[in-house]
Amino acid sequence: MAPAPNLVPSSRASAMAALGMLLSYDFWRMAVLWTLALICSHFHLLLTACFPCILHWHHRSRFYPRCRFSSAPDSIIKRPVCVVTGASSGLGAAAARALAFQGYHVILVGRCLQLLQKTIGEIKQQDNDASLSVFEVDLSSFSSIKKFESGIKQWLLDSNLHPSIQLLINNAGILATSCRVTSDGYDQMMQTNFIGAFVLTNLLLPLLKFSPVPSKIVNVTSFTHRCISNTDLNEGTLGAKIFDCLPTSGSYPSARTYELSKFCLLLFSYELHRQLHLVDPSLNISVIAADPGVVETQIMREIPPIISELAFKALRIMRLLQSPESGVNSIIDAALAPSDASGEYFFGGRGRTVRSSKLSYNAQLGKNLWSRSMMLFEEVQRSFD
Repeated sequence: MAPAPNLVPSSRASAMAALGMLLSYDFWRMAVLWTLALICSHFHLLLTACFPCILHWHHRSRFYPRCRFSSAPDSIIKRPVCVVTGASSGLGAAAARALAFQGYHVILVGRCLQLLQKTIGEIKQQDNDASLSVFEVDLSSFSSIKKFESGIKQWLLDSNLHPSIQLLINNAGILATSCRVTSDGYDQMMQTNFIGAFVLTNLLLPLLKFSPVPSKIVNVTSFTHRCISNTDLNEGTLGAKIFDCLPTSGSYPSARTYELSKFCLLLFSYELHRQLHLVDPSLNISVIAADPGVVETQIMREIPPIISELAFKALRIMRLLQSPESGVNSIIDAALAPSDASGEYFFGGRGRTVRSSKLSYNAQLGKNLWSRSMMLFEEVQRSFD
């Protein structure tokens, strides 16, 4: 009988992985810069609460009440349709649950059909009348996104609902600790968190425009966008960092890639807001960014468990960690905000908005990002025609 292989005990392997993480640049960037960025966002809330009259304009902080959808008797929209990406667990599942309770027909989008079905079962246990559908979609695959586009169009035609969408929530996101190249040739984290959201939004834009009632796009970004500075962008063009960000040597810049993906999603939100309202001010489409803060989800599943557990414990002590049911409030605030909230950055729940980083309002950066991303989108369209 052949001898058993000399396996490293899992506990020892976990300890070595945790030690490697502790000694990495990524760990300290997340531990220090991300914490400071989060505190900065909460500081904006504190200033606004303490000095609303003095700081209201400077911090662009406003409070928007939630507007529950209610169709008039003669309205052709009896039940609005909402698409939520990354809906298999965490914030996406919490958003799907909350919007189903608000009367939306929620289309849950995610990579794992089994988890999506499980989420539907949990929502149905709380409200058996909830109107729900699922689509298995991988945001890091253009072919999967295109398949979803044709699938949802056919689903709308086959349903008794109006063939349009009233709400799109781009929530899907990952925090990868290693470089993985997608079948389309892009960094998986960048394609999932930003590129895929850009392509999906533009594919579904005609359905949002066709809505006879005001429609809305909510992009779920992150306070970590504050960690991106001019220095980061001066090392190369923004387009090159997004579309050609595969490292050729050295360790994978996990933290910075995540920050950049969320920064780009925010830039895209503001630029799409400008594009829609400049091209046709009569269009009733709102584009809003929502930042849930730190939420205890599975997004840190690739980080050694002992590290993520310690991080969550520290955040609990600082009272900065939220459950998905609490963290989803800023997303629902944005989803149910009035139309004049377009272009805002929701953070902190209770309908509150704050000012995002100064760099995120750079219109030229937004235009450059839009131009390069639209070139890619048009290539995707041509390749599937």
